[in-house]
Amino acid sequence: MTAARILSRPTEAVYSDRHRKWQGIPSIERTAGGRLYVDWYSGMDTETGGNFVVVTTSDDDGDTWSGVRFVVEHDDPEVRVYDPCLWRDPLDRLWLTWNQSRGFFDARVGVWAAVTENPDDDDPKWSEPRRLANGLMMNKPTVRGDGAWLFPAAIWACHPPTERHGLEAEQFSNVHVTHDHGETFALLGSADVPNRSFDEHMVVEKRDGTLWMLVRCFDGIGESFSADGGATWSPGRRSHIDGPCSRFHIRRLPSGRLLLVNHADFGERRTIEELEQQGDVKEWKGRTNLTAFLSDDDGATWPHRLLLDDREDISYPDVALGDDGEIFVVYDHDRFGDRGIYLARCTEDEILDGAPVRKSTLVNRALALPVEDRP
Repeated sequence: MTAARILSRPTEAVYSDRHRKWQGIPSIERTAGGRLYVDWYSGMDTETGGNFVVVTTSDDDGDTWSGVRFVVEHDDPEVRVYDPCLWRDPLDRLWLTWNQSRGFFDARVGVWAAVTENPDDDDPKWSEPRRLANGLMMNKPTVRGDGAWLFPAAIWACHPPTERHGLEAEQFSNVHVTHDHGETFALLGSADVPNRSFDEHMVVEKRDGTLWMLVRCFDGIGESFSADGGATWSPGRRSHIDGPCSRFHIRRLPSGRLLLVNHADFGERRTIEELEQQGDVKEWKGRTNLTAFLSDDDGATWPHRLLLDDREDISYPDVALGDDGEIFVVYDHDRFGDRGIYLARCTEDEILDGAPVRKSTLVNRALALPVEDRP
């Protein structure tokens, strides 16, 4: 419940690429000036108290990267800072959000944010971090047609908590709204989707004004709809979009088409029973064939596709758009082995044409080298 600190260009070994032991769960955004920001989280031996967020930048569309530009870390070693998200708001400010929990999941968690109005400067200045909502948010907000901003945050119902905070009534895929450009937030509404797994939900506004929420589920991707701007949501159900129980990304493109980045032809996935026998950090199946899809009919069908990466253990895509139509997709690979954060680049026309995929580039790799003892 107290703010983490944002460190600028830290040099301590624990933050360095050489010594971080694992990493994953990235996000990406492109500023008005064309700078790319990518972040992810790392720290300690696994997903636990003491985790921190790493931020890097690129000024050449991802060909080269700055290394560790910022770190977000809490002073309390029992608190983990994790599941970050980057978002360029309609005022061209850059939002850096993250979540704070005591241990893996303390049943309250909390979405925190810092904002910079000068993300293209040599020395961006961040606002004081502040807590926006209960729960976890790791996907980008949605700007509703009337200008309201919707932030998707959830309190997990799929994982036993280490504490109780009386928030059982908020254990849903929630939507928080701000009508004043992020000055104040309120819980707007909640969707209850069966078999949801860590939620990781996103919301898009359909052409008729209906809000469409997609939610990560154990048996695919679930959905719910709202006809009143997000205040009430239809009973959740499984959607026509499949998935191996992993994060996906959906958004409206300037052309009007919907873009979906998701796994395709992934084969077997873990059953709920298998996952329940594992600990906090789970071993997944089916996270392969990361693919970009386009829909011409508001998400009813997805006839256009471009394979981005066919390796095993590829996961957690996030997307930023360039002013020239470039689509930037960041994702992780083998968080405890390769420990790589990768960037795929394509255009809408390349997806429509089924063009040969461009080779992904490495954003960052943690080397997991031991820290030398020094006198």
